[in-house]
Amino acid sequence: MSPESRSIQADRPLIMKRFPNGIDDKWFYQHRSPDPMPDAPFSRVIEVARWLHDKLDALGTACVAKTSGASGIHIFIPLPAGTPYDAGMLFCQILQILATIVASRHPKAATVERMVKKRPTDVVYIDYLQNIYGKTLASAYSARASPFAGVSTPLTREEVHDGLKSGLAPPDFTMRNIFDRLAAVGDLWSALRTGPTADLRTVLQYAEPE
Repeated sequence: MSPESRSIQADRPLIMKRFPNGIDDKWFYQHRSPDPMPDAPFSRVIEVARWLHDKLDALGTACVAKTSGASGIHIFIPLPAGTPYDAGMLFCQILQILATIVASRHPKAATVERMVKKRPTDVVYIDYLQNIYGKTLASAYSARASPFAGVSTPLTREEVHDGLKSGLAPPDFTMRNIFDRLAAVGDLWSALRTGPTADLRTVLQYAEPE
């Protein structure tokens, strides 16, 4: 992990999912993650991530995607340094609009329904409120408890958009090959610190009535 990535995660609370007797035995954790639904294939996760990426591109909003290390994809949007929590939550309202548009256009693939019991088991849940207080998220390059020893790995834009053709899958990114990948493509996560940030004023205009 680069110094830039470490500084992004510095002074932030962490939660550990513990497996004292191995990944096949009982574990303990403070929260359970709902993303994605159990019968949604990873190819569908890639599709939804691509649709969301296209919507963010249309707004001129930079983003960086990464695998969850398990079965999902996380999309990070860098905000300007010093952005207060309330402003970030206003931005989430725009993300809600985008997520709802994607879900309404592709109801067989995506949903924004927050109640698990009301969701079809084969659709991808778009969680646009993952950054609210009390939520947890796997950090970049963190190892996950899975049979393939997955690692939450940043992706290039091409990997997300060509993922269906290339057969992109979580087992492609593991504890065994993560250092070879870093040597080949570098630390893609550093773009969150060194790249452009979202222009909140421009994006918030999206929600204003014409």
